[in-house]
This record gives sequence, structure tokens and C-alpha cells, in this order.
Amino acid sequence: MDVIPIGFLDFGLRDLIETLIIATVLYFLYRWIRGSFAVPAFVGIVIVFAVNALVSVLGLTTISFVMHRILDVGILAVVIIFQPEIRKLLYNIGRNTSFDKFFNKGETVSVTDEVVDAAKTLSRYKTGALMVFSNTEKLNDLVDPGIRLDAIVTSKLIITIFNKETPLHDGALLIVDDKIIAASCYLPISQNPNISSVYGTRHRSAVGVSESNNVLVVIVSEETGRISVARNGILTSGLTVQKLRNEMDNFYGKTDDEDEIAFKQSEKD
Repeated sequence: MDVIPIGFLDFGLRDLIETLIIATVLYFLYRWIRGSFAVPAFVGIVIVFAVNALVSVLGLTTISFVMHRILDVGILAVVIIFQPEIRKLLYNIGRNTSFDKFFNKGETVSVTDEVVDAAKTLSRYKTGALMVFSNTEKLNDLVDPGIRLDAIVTSKLIITIFNKETPLHDGALLIVDDKIIAASCYLPISQNPNISSVYGTRHRSAVGVSESNNVLVVIVSEETGRISVARNGILTSGLTVQKLRNEMDNFYGKTDDEDEIAFKQSEKD
């Protein structure tokens, strides 16, 4: 293997590959902890190591003994402190596969049509709504499973549920495949400090459940009627009806051919 001399260092192809791998890992680590409390916590850990090195150099044996005892449980402390971030990271690694789209090719177009039609009406009348779309009923961090329904998805039912006069309007709908599994579900509120203060509990809850679950969350603002979606912990606001349809098609893994077939079918109808 060729070695490139850099000063007193011998830098080869293997060293270059290792450097690129380390740089990539550090980059994604930064993206992972950016915007969360993990940044100041990580700085605190670095300070602890720096203090430990300093007291060792100065020969302060008693303090050094105490610092070593602290560092002995450091790994366990890191796991406890960063537990939400570690869980989110492992979950994201495990879910970024093509299996979800492979097993969901049969998702019916009618669900998207009914939801888009309901969102359009809810937006027009500024009726607040929160809908969670998932490929499984087993969601992490659902504070309350809500009221079991097992009903077919229809725009009229969605509009009725979110009517302020109904007892189920407060909370989220959980929709799996073509069924409304439950209503009035309460979701975890995201602690991400980067979420704008203009967004209320409904939007923060949408982000919260999408941070640790493979879901698409559709939100209709009660104040403005604006349609938003949350996925992978990212909130996208101000969607048009067509953009909402595109987001749902993307979540369900619908191909361009299926879009064309659906469009031609709608023309016939």
C-alpha cells in the first residue's frame, strides 16, 4: 500500500479511509445531538474528563481518586443521560430499510382521498385536528391509547370526530392501513428547543410521536386552519392539499405508476 509522507507522519490509503469514516461518524453524531439537551450534557462530560486530567497532572491524589470513582460509572451515566437520544438513533437505524414500503404496496388510494378531503374541510372551518398514520398499532411513547374504534376511514367520520361538540375531538386519531384504530389518543410532547414558539401543544405532540416512531402525523391548526405534517421529528407547515396528498403517497410508498392509475380512475369517476 502506497504511503504518503506528511512531515514526520506516514499517511496511506488505509489511514485516509479511517479518517473519512471517523469524520463521517462525527458529522452524523453532531447532527444527532444538535438542537437537544445532549449538547450541553456532552460539554459537561468533556469538562469532567478535562478536570480529571488536570488533577492528575497536578498530583492532587484525593481529588484524583474521587474523579476516578466518578469516571468508573461514567459509561452507565452516559447511557442513562442520553437514553432518549440513543433509543431514537437505534430506532432510526432499524427503520431506514425498504421493508416498510415493500409490505405496504397494497395500501388503498381511498384512505388518502378521504383524509385529504377531511383535511380540506377542517382547514376551511379552522377545526383543529391531529391524525397519526402508522403501519402498526404498537407505537412507542403513546401516553394514552385512547378510545378504541376500529372504524373504516371516511372523511365524514374524521370531520365528525374533530367537531368541538363531540367528546372525542380532544386528542389524536390513530389510523393503521384503512382503519381508524382509536380516537382521543394523547401523545408525548417534543422537548426539541428548536420548535418555534408559535406552535402549540398539538404541533409539539405531533413532532414528539414522530421522533421515535415510523409515523406520518397530519395537523390542522385551530387558529389558522393551516395544514402541517410531522415525520422523523421534522415539522413541515403550510401545506397545500396537493402537497398533503404527496406526503401521504410518499409515506405509503405509492409509485408514480400508481399515481397515474389513480388519476385516470378519478377522471373516469
